[in-house]
Amino acid sequence: MDQDFGLALPAFPVVVSGPSGVGKTVLCRRLCDSLPRMVRSISATTRPPRPDERDGQSYFFWNETRFRAEIDRGGLAEWAEVHGRLYGTPRSWLDERLAAGESAVLNIDVQGGLQVRTVYPSALLVFLLPPSWGALEARLRGRGTDAEEEIQRRLRNAEREIRVLPRYDAVIMNDRLDEAAVDLISVVHGERSRTSRRIAPGWEPPPRRKG
Repeated sequence: MDQDFGLALPAFPVVVSGPSGVGKTVLCRRLCDSLPRMVRSISATTRPPRPDERDGQSYFFWNETRFRAEIDRGGLAEWAEVHGRLYGTPRSWLDERLAAGESAVLNIDVQGGLQVRTVYPSALLVFLLPPSWGALEARLRGRGTDAEEEIQRRLRNAEREIRVLPRYDAVIMNDRLDEAAVDLISVVHGERSRTSRRIAPGWEPPPRRKG
């Protein structure tokens, strides 16, 4: 809070979406490391934890009964089923972060991004694009971890996701990682500077101190 003019640093969800292989994870990490009061969102999932994962830090590990109950009562900002497991963002956790003045960064697909926009109209939706289809395919193949069938599935998903681009607020092309990180940080910083976000209803400037 600016003590002289009473301008609060706004807190809002920041959704980062884009095709698999476009660099979402590393760019979200750089965003959180570069701007104050930015935190990585923690998802809930029904998959079992891996040896190095901790509940409440890596994920919230829920059983399917609890997850379905949260869906029914509207307790998730977004959710999806991926390879037979459920993933979603708990609204209670997100609301706590926003109330504390922290902007949560959600690395999620476009389906989840549009769900978040419905629940939180103030959310900022940023789409990451590869410089070309060829570059995206090269990145997927360069991982050396996916079979050809999986690579083709990810490319088909990318075609579907990119069609949603016009419904997002900003688009950033990740050709060079450092430049894309600067662009993402600048978009979020600029959004924080909007008067519509910083000035509360009924705001008036304080009287100027004389002498």
